[in-house]
Amino acid sequence: MGSKSTPQAANDSDSQVNIPSGSSQTADQSDGEENIESTTTNKEKDINIDDLTATLGSVSIAPTQPIANAPQSIKSVAKMLASNKYKKIVVLTGAGVSCNAGIPDFRTPGTGLYDNLQKYNLPFPEAVFDLGFYARNPDPFVQLASELWPGLKHSPTITHSFIALLEQKGMLLRTYTQNIDMLDVLAGVSEERMIECHGHFRTASCTVCSKPFDGEECKRIIVEENRAPSCLSCKGHVKPDIVFFGEGLPDRFHRLVKKDVRDADLLIVMGTSLMVSPVCQIPDMVRRDCPRILFNRELVGTFCRDGVKSRRKSYSNKERDIFHAGDCDESVRLLCSLLGWKEELDELNSSSRLG
Repeated sequence: MGSKSTPQAANDSDSQVNIPSGSSQTADQSDGEENIESTTTNKEKDINIDDLTATLGSVSIAPTQPIANAPQSIKSVAKMLASNKYKKIVVLTGAGVSCNAGIPDFRTPGTGLYDNLQKYNLPFPEAVFDLGFYARNPDPFVQLASELWPGLKHSPTITHSFIALLEQKGMLLRTYTQNIDMLDVLAGVSEERMIECHGHFRTASCTVCSKPFDGEECKRIIVEENRAPSCLSCKGHVKPDIVFFGEGLPDRFHRLVKKDVRDADLLIVMGTSLMVSPVCQIPDMVRRDCPRILFNRELVGTFCRDGVKSRRKSYSNKERDIFHAGDCDESVRLLCSLLGWKEELDELNSSSRLG
């Protein structure tokens, strides 16, 4: 299974910079774009971006951080995205990108979803998404689904809007999410560019005979009547088409993932522990010359930090990962401020918020 809405940034045009794109860059500069820079690495020489940010004021994020003093990791990503070099970006997200929408992640001790399911008297936390348990006792999932059903309480976060903005700018090849909250789609990401690895709530089917069941009727019965729908054919329990433990991932995932990782020219991973297979394998499936960026609270998977070369040998042997530690929304806000995308980001986010 896949994994508090932050205040809107003030629209301060003086705090944005339009980084020149398509400027003359040498091959050496291009290679340097992909060097890893962690949030703790501030001593290394900036890649010409200080010239662009020296006269800037502050950008309103929480906590407030002057653009001119932005971490080198964020500056490096901004330079890459401003270069017009990357037009087939693959994004991979987990539950961490939805926490600011008020949806808990799964595994954080104390606040994660699995730590707060005691009220359902489950034999083990994961049972709420277990197909066999649902057949015997669908009530815990029904209660949880009625609270989390997409489009009722939770609005897309700044990070979801950033992914939609990448698509608007013609830079997004595909976004793979482990989440079932559908916030990417609500943010404006097209279903064509979207892979919901663990399914979604838009459609439903019987857990016994697999016959389709009307998605809106499934929603009405679960949300309003607080019970599991019954199949019209075999009377088995119906559930939304989200992936339970014991079920395979959607065909669309298997059909596209191998081609997407082969075609990707940049990978951005955000808000995930990279613990659930097979989605956690995507960062290691991209080509060896594909730069990898991680916006996350902690280092995960095979990502490296502090100038350490990735174990993935690149063709140029100069490849580095870029890791920026922290809240995804804060990282994205700062990045978009450097790129001059902040107004577009905020407008996109505001337009997708629930009334």
